[in-house]
Amino acid sequence: MNSNNGHRRSLLSFSTALSLSLFSLILPGQAAQEVAFVSGAFRRSISVADLEYLAKTGKAKGLMKDVLKFSKQQPETISNLLKQKLDVPLVLTSRLMNTRIGNVIIERIAKIIYPIKVPNQSVSVPAIKSAVIKGLSVGEDGIDMIDFLKAYPSDVMAVNLPALFGVMEKAESVAGLVKFFSDSPLENLKGAKR
Repeated sequence: MNSNNGHRRSLLSFSTALSLSLFSLILPGQAAQEVAFVSGAFRRSISVADLEYLAKTGKAKGLMKDVLKFSKQQPETISNLLKQKLDVPLVLTSRLMNTRIGNVIIERIAKIIYPIKVPNQSVSVPAIKSAVIKGLSVGEDGIDMIDFLKAYPSDVMAVNLPALFGVMEKAESVAGLVKFFSDSPLENLKGAKR
């Protein structure tokens, strides 16, 4: 009987490994293609390609151009935010994300951004962690928003506007929020080895 159990386990392990290998060949690694801004029934999407174009050129196109005009934001300001690098060590960041405080922070972020079809934290938290680690590993000198989006493992990343605005009310501006997270608490991490 032990021999049969051993054969079953080996067969199960082999078939699982084969299935995962075939699955990864059939479905290549995903990255965010769109960022969907969601508020109740309202949903508007901006392509990551348009965001990347804005980051590189400082000029908006498509829906992004209309959004900036409507919100009275300068394209250069948003371009600078998209290009703002967060220079943190990969290994230390990975460890910090798996601490109790790291999990609390990521769970709060997961209420704002998540895969569009699955707003459940059991999916959104690993998606955020994955995007940060992959973005840091491919980004030069840290990670910026475009690196994060290109590493996000869902084709559409949702941004919950009411949750985002709730967080933004606690900061004077988006630029202040980015500066707070990139300068103050992470200054000591910049000197650590990668």
